[in-house]
Amino acid sequence: MEGRVPACGWGSAAGGGDASPIRSNRRAGVIVEFLLYGIINSITLSLLSLGFTLVYSISRLPNFAHGALYITSGYIVWLLLNRLGLPYPIAVVIGILATGFIGALIYRFILIRIRGMEISEIIATYAIGLAIIEGLRWGGLRGMTFTLPPFFPGSVILAGVSVDYQRLSIVAIGALTFLGLYLFTHFNKLGLALRGIAQDERAAMMLGIDSDMTAVVSLAIGSGLAAFAAILLLPLGNIVVEAGYSVLIYAIAVCIIGGLGSWGGAIVGAFIIGFAQILTEAFLSSHFQMVVALLAIIVTLLLKPSGLFGKQKELEERV
Repeated sequence: MEGRVPACGWGSAAGGGDASPIRSNRRAGVIVEFLLYGIINSITLSLLSLGFTLVYSISRLPNFAHGALYITSGYIVWLLLNRLGLPYPIAVVIGILATGFIGALIYRFILIRIRGMEISEIIATYAIGLAIIEGLRWGGLRGMTFTLPPFFPGSVILAGVSVDYQRLSIVAIGALTFLGLYLFTHFNKLGLALRGIAQDERAAMMLGIDSDMTAVVSLAIGSGLAAFAAILLLPLGNIVVEAGYSVLIYAIAVCIIGGLGSWGGAIVGAFIIGFAQILTEAFLSSHFQMVVALLAIIVTLLLKPSGLFGKQKELEERV
């Protein structure tokens, strides 16, 4: 996730009132670059948090193994490509399906036994994620040599700004993913069942919807979405176990700002953090991007604990 904005002379232009065409063009280029990479960064964060948001909104399960599943899927695809020599598309499909299956197994054998015990759910999923990440490290996932090839190599100049095709594909595929999920949850029988559980679990169970089965499906889909995001984003960098922790923090930050359980809020939260990170990288350093996410969590919890679009009760309503 590093290096989204190339070095480009960010900052305010000196000398107010100067209508020089050269300076005006430079200022316009900076604005275009800020908007373009801000959108790319925001869509990236939306994809990173989408699986986490879906699982919590449907089953109220905080899947703290989300980041570990993200890295696991990338490593599975890398193994299939480099050890078994499978074609890239086949490796991608197997990687997504395998990660979704792992998510389903996590619920079926572990989370089902502690469902409804919120602290236990957090501890269990975090412990699972930690075990997965350290297991990958022990198994050889160390160093910066593990990479995935981009789907679309090369770059293009847009309004004077150089952008590689892989990042542009992230924006396009991300938008199609959001649209596909909306259609799935509004016009598909299984999607409607998931929405029913999310809105009123008791009423949905009275209508014959199995709560545990929908939780299994939500964990499988959420884990598959984490894998899908990894396939799109990991070609921009390296497959390293440390990214699992970063992805989890970004997903939590986006969901807390938008409101836990709100898909629309998660997208808004991603755009807030995404553009804030671009500004931070422009005027300070890319090393402060994680600080932005952590500060966003703290400020949101202090000012509006339920998030922008959350439905949880505020502190003053509970006291």
